[in-house]
Amino acid sequence: MSETISCTPEVATFEVPQLQFNEDGWGPCELPEAFKDIPYQPFSKSDRLGKISDWTGTAQTDKKFSNKYASQFGGGSQYAYFHEEDETTFHLVDNARIQKPPINGDVSGATCETIGKLCGTSVHCWKEMLIVSVCCSSGRGRGARGGVQVGGMTTLSKAASKLRDQRRGTTRKWGMRGPPPKIRDASVTVRPDWVTIEEMDFPRLSKLSLPNVKEGEDIMTCGTLEYYDKTYDRVNVKNERPLQSVDRIFHTVTTTDDPIIRQLSKAHGNVYATDAILATIMCCTRSNYSWDIVIEKIGDKLFMDKRDNTEFDLLTVNETASEPPQEDGNSLNSPRNLAIEATFINHNFSQQVLKSGEKEPKFKFGHPNPFIGDDEDGEVASVAYRYRKWDLNNGITLVARCEHDGVLKVPQGDTQFLTIKALNEWDSKIANAVEWRHKLDTQRGAILANELRNNSCKLAKWTIQALLAGSDQLKFGYVSRAHVRDSSKHVILGTQQFKPQEFANQINLSMDNAWGILRCIIDICMKQKDGKYLIMKDPNKPMVRLYDIPDNTFESDGEEEEGDDGEPFQPMYGYSATGGGASAAAPATASTDGDAASSATKSEKESA
Repeated sequence: MSETISCTPEVATFEVPQLQFNEDGWGPCELPEAFKDIPYQPFSKSDRLGKISDWTGTAQTDKKFSNKYASQFGGGSQYAYFHEEDETTFHLVDNARIQKPPINGDVSGATCETIGKLCGTSVHCWKEMLIVSVCCSSGRGRGARGGVQVGGMTTLSKAASKLRDQRRGTTRKWGMRGPPPKIRDASVTVRPDWVTIEEMDFPRLSKLSLPNVKEGEDIMTCGTLEYYDKTYDRVNVKNERPLQSVDRIFHTVTTTDDPIIRQLSKAHGNVYATDAILATIMCCTRSNYSWDIVIEKIGDKLFMDKRDNTEFDLLTVNETASEPPQEDGNSLNSPRNLAIEATFINHNFSQQVLKSGEKEPKFKFGHPNPFIGDDEDGEVASVAYRYRKWDLNNGITLVARCEHDGVLKVPQGDTQFLTIKALNEWDSKIANAVEWRHKLDTQRGAILANELRNNSCKLAKWTIQALLAGSDQLKFGYVSRAHVRDSSKHVILGTQQFKPQEFANQINLSMDNAWGILRCIIDICMKQKDGKYLIMKDPNKPMVRLYDIPDNTFESDGEEEEGDDGEPFQPMYGYSATGGGASAAAPATASTDGDAASSATKSEKESA
C-alpha cells in the first residue's frame, strides 16, 4: 500500500524597508533608539580621515598644512571632557608636625621659607643662594661640595657662581644682578672757565648726510714706499710666522706742526687736518671711549689738531664689545696696556710684510719725507703721504694729509697702494671670543664678524683712512700672542685683503653720513669768533660737546704736558715695561719721533 505525500510550495516573503531620504545632507534623518545616547560628530565625505584620535591637541601641529585634517563642519565639542563631580565637600587631613624655627643659627632642618622670614629675604632669593639643600655644620651632604660653609650654610664658590650665571644666561644680559656700569674718565678734565657751545648727540649725528662729495684731488705726494711681500698671503695657522721687532721711526705729527700743511694753507683750502683726526670725527657715533680734538679758528680758516703727549694715536681694543676690558691697575689686559700692545703690533706688522733691504726696489714719490731731519738717527718707516683736498660745497675746501703703508705690483703691471693694519688676539676666554688657532682657517668670516662687533670703531677708522688716501687695497693681518700671558711675543696667523669701498659697505659704513658729521662740526665752528675750541666725546654718554676754551690752554711753554691727575704723561710706547725681546725697538721709536716732530716745527718757524 502506498502513501502519497503532497507538498504545497511556500513563497518567501520580502518586506521592503522604509528608506529615509535626508534632504538637508548626508546621513540618517532620525537616530534609532539604540544610538540616541552616543555622541555624534558630523563630518563630510571629503574630509581626511587621517587620525582616529588626537591626544596632542594643539601642542604639535603640522606648520605647513595646519588644516590638513580639519572638517568643514568645524572642530566640534561633542568629545570635549567636562568634569561634573562636586569637589566642594573634599577636605585634606594633614597630621604632620609643624617645623619649629632654627635656634642659635642652626638651619640644618629649615626650609627656604623659614630662612627667608628669619633674615628678611625673599624665598626666591634664598633658593638661588643654596646649591642643593641646607647643610649641617658637619659639612657632609650634597650641598657642601663646590662651596664654602659660613655659619652652617653653604655658599657658592667663584667657579660655581660663574657656572650658575652661564646656565641662566640672563643675569648679565639684562643687568639685573651684574656689577654697576663702569664710569669712564674723560680724556681731558673740563675746566670751570670752559664754555659749552654745542651738544651733539649720536642719534642726530647718525641722520646727517652730505652726498655727492667727489674724490679727493692730490696736491702733493711725499715719501718712499716698499713693495709688499706676497709670501705672507700663504701664512696660515699651520704655517705661522713670528712677529719681528722692526726698529723704525714712525712720525705722528699733528696738523699745525706739519711744514707742508703750513705751506699749503697759504694757497689751498680753509680747513686743515690729518686723516687720523678726520677718521675720529667721522666715526664718532661708533666710539665709546673719550677723545678730544683741538680746533683753532684764525680768520676764515680752521686747523684741527691733537693735543701733545696724549693717547690719541693708540689703538683701542674691544672698545665696542659688550664687556670691554676692565681697568685693573697694571694688569696685562687693562685697556691702556692692550692699546699699547695693539699699536706696537700694527707698527711692526706693517713693516715686516714689506720687502726691506738696500737691494730691494722702492716706490718713490715726487718729494721726500717732510719729517726727516738732518740729525735723524735710525731708519724711517715705509710711509708715503698724500696731501689732498676735497670740495665740501658752500666755500669749504678741506685739505688733509693721508698715508699709504705699502705698494703692490699686480700681474697686469699696475701699481696698487696699500693700507696695512693688524687685528690682534689677546685672550679669547676673557674676551668671550672664538680662539683663532682653532677657527681661523675654517671660519674666518665668523672671526671677522666678531672683530667687527668688538672693534667697530677701530675698523671704521681704518676704512675711512684708506678711502681718504685713495688706497686700492686694505690688508688685514691676524696676529695673536705666542702665549696668552705674554704680551711681548706674537705670531702672524694669516692675512686678508679687501677693497676699501666694498669693506665699507660690508660694515655698514656710510661715507655720506661721515661727510655730513664733519660738515656739521665745521659749520658750527665757522660761525664762532676767532679763538681756540675743543671737541670732546663724553666718556659716559653718546654725545660730543664743543667747548670754547682760552687761547693759552694746553700750552706748556716747553715743559712737558701734565695729565689730568697732575702727573707727567708717560711716553707713548712704554711697551718695554712688559719685558720681552719684541719690545726693544719701541722706546727708541717714541723718543726719535718726538725729536723729529719738534725739529720739523723749529725749522719751519725759522724759515717763516
